[in-house]
Amino acid sequence: MGLGALSVFCYLITPTEASARYGLDHRFAVGSKEFLNTITGATGVPFTGGNRLEVLNNGDEFYPAMLDAIDAAEVSVTIEAYIYWAGAIGLDFARALAAKAQQGLPVKILLDAVGSATIGSDILKTLETGGCQLAWYNPIHWYTLGRFNHRTHRKSLIVDGRIGFTGGAGIADHWNGHAQSPEHWRDVQVRIEGPAVGALQTGFAQNWLQSTGELVTGLDYYPVFDSSEGLWLQTIMSSPETGSSAVRTMYYLSIVSARESISIANPYFVPDETAIATLLDAKQRGVHVRILVSGARNDNWLARHNSVRLYGPLLEAGIEILEYNRTMLHHKVMIVDDVWATVGTTNFDNRSFAHNEESNVCFHDREAVERLARDFERDAAVSERVQLDAWRRRGLLERTQGLVASMLTEQA
Repeated sequence: MGLGALSVFCYLITPTEASARYGLDHRFAVGSKEFLNTITGATGVPFTGGNRLEVLNNGDEFYPAMLDAIDAAEVSVTIEAYIYWAGAIGLDFARALAAKAQQGLPVKILLDAVGSATIGSDILKTLETGGCQLAWYNPIHWYTLGRFNHRTHRKSLIVDGRIGFTGGAGIADHWNGHAQSPEHWRDVQVRIEGPAVGALQTGFAQNWLQSTGELVTGLDYYPVFDSSEGLWLQTIMSSPETGSSAVRTMYYLSIVSARESISIANPYFVPDETAIATLLDAKQRGVHVRILVSGARNDNWLARHNSVRLYGPLLEAGIEILEYNRTMLHHKVMIVDDVWATVGTTNFDNRSFAHNEESNVCFHDREAVERLARDFERDAAVSERVQLDAWRRRGLLERTQGLVASMLTEQA
């Protein structure tokens, strides 16, 4: 019986999505038309023009912008979120959302049944009495055990189908402030306005349909855009339901197409063999590779120790690994050659690639990328560089924890 239970457990946690093995070469650079056409074709996601993008750092910037957008909503509000927890900021959002619902706007909120399980009765009461529509993504039941590992890790707020927010942050008090202490996390959101918002809405609509049986339709959610001026953006909605991770494809193709520099900021950095090989190959081509991770303040034991145990080959090749120890670093950013960047919800690990619903916004614009690059430099300046000798001298306890963590790498 024990072996049978273990077999069932292993079957349920085994991902169906896998990393590409072939075709990851570096024939073209990220600044080329070949790269952009390949990214479009390989992910199945086109670029759309006529957009505006704003990078927002930490809760002091993105929460007021999000609440202002809700307050200004005219026809609809939709939210898809992994984390919506009890607390002051959660109540602020609940009151703002309820106020719009009471004005007669449809307010649809889709929350992950695991990630938002601690939302609390006060917030639920405020949303429900206010007339908001609330649904749960993939609740755990005996008849859903085959999908229990499949979560929506997206953090999307879409207002009127025209303005969208996505990035690393959910709705919880530890994102308040400006990363000034260990109780206030460091994170990044982007505010986008224009046709690229449509993909976020589509991702929400598909999961809303799956969860509620309701089809989201009409111009209130999918408006017509007249202007073609502005940024060209690619909004990738990744899902294990499709059998492959579009974001993993985007990450790996970007790495192999780098010519000058790769800067990755990600809290949970657990690269698979393919990712390690592409990073090592980039370094051998002369690309300056830096990886910024959450260090001592990391909130995920499994991801943290899986990450540390994999440092060796990267450090030996001369790749810089920087640990941010001031607070929990939680944003998910990659910058390549200072002309290509992505910001989103996707961690650089198997859980995001193979198990979760994710969203990333990509852009090929030097001016827009410069803002992210400046922020990366500021974070790197206050981080500690991991030294190969120190990594080799790590103690028995840390090595043992890495060994134990390695047994569940697929869940990290």
